[in-house]
Formats: sequence, structure tokens, C-alpha cells
Amino acid sequence: MLPPRAYVFIGLNAVRLLSVVALILVFASNIVTLVHDVKAVNRFMEEGKAATEGGASGTSGNATLSALMDFDYISGSTVPNQPAGAFWAVLNRLFIIGQTIVLILSEIGWPSKFFTLYFPVLGKDFGLGALGLIQMLIGAAILSHRVDTFTLVSAFLLFSVGCLNVFLGLIFREKAKAKRSVTSWRDHAKSALPTHIGPIDVRPAMNAGSQYMSQKGSFGTPFSTPPSFVSHHHTGSTVSEDGKLPGEGLGFGRRATEKAAKNGFLTRTPEPTLPSYVAKAG
Repeated sequence: MLPPRAYVFIGLNAVRLLSVVALILVFASNIVTLVHDVKAVNRFMEEGKAATEGGASGTSGNATLSALMDFDYISGSTVPNQPAGAFWAVLNRLFIIGQTIVLILSEIGWPSKFFTLYFPVLGKDFGLGALGLIQMLIGAAILSHRVDTFTLVSAFLLFSVGCLNVFLGLIFREKAKAKRSVTSWRDHAKSALPTHIGPIDVRPAMNAGSQYMSQKGSFGTPFSTPPSFVSHHHTGSTVSEDGKLPGEGLGFGRRATEKAAKNGFLTRTPEPTLPSYVAKAG
């Protein structure tokens, strides 16, 4: 059974995949709608030109021209029949296409530095709330016009995903993108491994040191008797061949290394290591 963090990771990435799919569908549907609008505007202008030429010769042309001007929208398009209506309709579609491209890159997370510097609300330091609001605005802008079935379904899907992103943003807040990030998951897996050696029990060394001091007595003072004059009459024991009192440790120096080699033990100096944040020499 997976840990809870794994289910959160899978769920957030599933929503991200659905968001990318919805944005791609909206991108494609708006290109199709833009092409249809341009064709409808060209057809409307041709009909208006023909009606104007016919109006010069009779009343039928004037009636046709007035009938064309009575429509609120150009037939077969989302372009309003008003001054500069075609310009604003095309500009609106271009804006929507540009926004979908930016949101797709934001969902992919590339380039992250660009979003961190110029669009912080879409960067990795912010949650999914701002992303969801932008998706809802795009979906509402498309659904506010009469469009074909493909564009209608794409916009409705994007609006629904936007609502879901807003809900997830309220739950996870600024940690949402970090929880669904693949790199953060890998870093968390690395941090689960031990990166340092635990504390060393120094009590045996302290006990050996205290025992050594108790056996050594006052030899360390300026007026003490040198160790070479110590005999079994004073301490109840004799000095060993290597000049050490019984129970006295050899420490970590050259003599300890030689003593260990005589007993069949090999010592090795550990290789020097640097922390992970220190750059290696080139």
C-alpha cells in the first residue's frame, strides 16, 4: 500500500494532465473558430458590397443591405456586427490562444525562471488558485458566445478544471505545486536516506581515561615521581614492555597503530569528503 503522500502526488498530477489536455483542446478549438470567423467576415463583406452595388440600380439591393445590418452578429461567426467588431473578435481569439500557450508552459514548469521572475503567480512558489481563476476566465469568455460543439465542450472542460484547481489551491495553498513536482519527490526520497553518522558512545573512552588517571596518580604534577621509577612496590603492578602501565590506553597515535598491526589489525585513514553544497574543484 502506498503512503498518503503518493496518492496526493498521483492525484495532483492527474489533475495537471487533465488541465494540459483541456488547454490544448481550447487552443485548437479557438484556431478553428478564428478561421471560421475570418471566412464569415469575408463572406459578409462580399454580400454587403454586392448589396451596395445592387442598391444603386434598385430597391432590392437596399433591402438586402438593411437586412444584413439588422443582425447583431455576422452570420455564421462570433463577430459582433458593429464598428471594428471583426478586429476585436480576432484580437480576443489571439489573446485566448496566447493565454493557453502560457498556461500550458506553466503546467509543464518550463521555463521555471521565466515564470518566477515575470509571472510569479504561475511560478512554483504559488499554488493552483491563480491558475484555476485564469482557466475559469478563459472558459467563461468562450462560453459567453455562441460557438460550435467542439469549442463548447473544450471551454466547458477548461472551466471545470479551473474550478478544480481553485479547490485544490484552497486545500494545499502554496504547497500544491511542490507536492506534485517530480523533482521534489526525488529530493524527498533522497532525504529519507541517512546522510550522517549517529552519535558515538564515548562512555567507554571516558571510563578508560578515568581508570588511567586513577592508576597514574600524581605523575602529571611537577613534583611527581617519573613513571620510570614506578615499580610494583608502589602501584602493585609493573610497567609493561612498551612503557605503559597496565590498563593504560595507547590512544590514536603511531604507537597504537603499530600495536594493532602486531595483533593482526589493519587501520586505515578515512577518505576526506566534502558536504554536498560545496562545489568540487574543476
